[in-house]
Amino acid sequence: MIFLKPFKSTYLFLVLLLIFTLSVVAQKKKNELKIGAERTELYLPLLEGKNVAVVANQTSVIKNADKNQFVHTVDSLFSLKINIKKVFSPEHGFRGVADAGELVDDGIDSKTGLPIISLYGNNKKPTANQLEDVDIVLFDIQDVGVRFYTYISTLHLVLETCGALGIPVIILDRPNPNAHYIDGPILEMEHKSFVGMHKVPVVYGMTIGEYGQMINGEKWLDNQVQCNITVIPNKNYKHKMHYSLPIKPSPNLPNDQSINLYPSLGFFEGTNVSVGRGTEMQFQVYGSPYLNQTEFYFIPTPNEGSKNPLHLGTVCYGENLSNIDFIDRLNLDWLLKAYQENTSETPFFTIFFTKLAGTKKLQAQIEQGFSEREIRKTWKDDLRDFKEIREKYLIYK
Repeated sequence: MIFLKPFKSTYLFLVLLLIFTLSVVAQKKKNELKIGAERTELYLPLLEGKNVAVVANQTSVIKNADKNQFVHTVDSLFSLKINIKKVFSPEHGFRGVADAGELVDDGIDSKTGLPIISLYGNNKKPTANQLEDVDIVLFDIQDVGVRFYTYISTLHLVLETCGALGIPVIILDRPNPNAHYIDGPILEMEHKSFVGMHKVPVVYGMTIGEYGQMINGEKWLDNQVQCNITVIPNKNYKHKMHYSLPIKPSPNLPNDQSINLYPSLGFFEGTNVSVGRGTEMQFQVYGSPYLNQTEFYFIPTPNEGSKNPLHLGTVCYGENLSNIDFIDRLNLDWLLKAYQENTSETPFFTIFFTKLAGTKKLQAQIEQGFSEREIRKTWKDDLRDFKEIREKYLIYK
């Protein structure tokens, strides 16, 4: 009897601790982020008995059973006996190793034997012939929320063909790592291109599922065609959440820092300044032989995703931004500074700059000596109008 009371107290404590631990684990699991591609219970019934085409690349992955590794969506569907007829791949290819802008050939996937049709080769838009044996299209690609990142252009062209042919499209939604802000000049339609197809700002603050609904709802497809879209939403997701991509979305966006800086540094792709292609710090640095000499420099050399980088083998002076805090708006300071320091006899801007900016105004403002504050002020009304359109298509707040 002497030891009974302490024993009962200890036993009760352990039982209560176990109950508490289990409840915490259960609550954590209940609130855990689940991307659209992982919510198979919502979309597998829509695919059963159908001839399926999948639009995918190296980012199209889901966690496996033990949550420590990733399985490609195509491999998962293939193992579940879903009748996949073919896979369409965007810029950078199905395995994601091609350079930006490099044409990608059709091929056969060595793992599944499925035909791979490039949407960045002979055609960027799927043809009626390529879809003649398809009942439904599954779109699963990780976007980064920037207008000149071409995966949303691929989405547009897929929706356009499918809408015209009456083929439904399922979009497996994924978080947008740059969904926490909206910023930049709105594209003017006379400057429409594959790096900018819609009247949206550079950073639009929407997931690819929301964006697809906007393309469709605003009748931006040719001939105002409408596509039958189903979005499989993310679970427990909000736009302000930090999301770290498990797979790099393209060869030159290797980490979270590069993805965060990409909207701001992307403008340099239309200038004589390098953004670190040909180094291991892509979109985390900028520099050129024509800027002021600093302690920091880099020398571009060929590597995966950049076979012939700008300023190949030449010392580039500039800034290392790899350790700065995450930003929540476009930063024009680096662009303005580089323009002011530029000593090249050739023009600082290339014709590609207007396509990236979506307007001729930004280049003119920089050349006329506008400050960042003055430039940003000219975006205000257009951004307000865009936010009103955007609001209609939001799945998450």
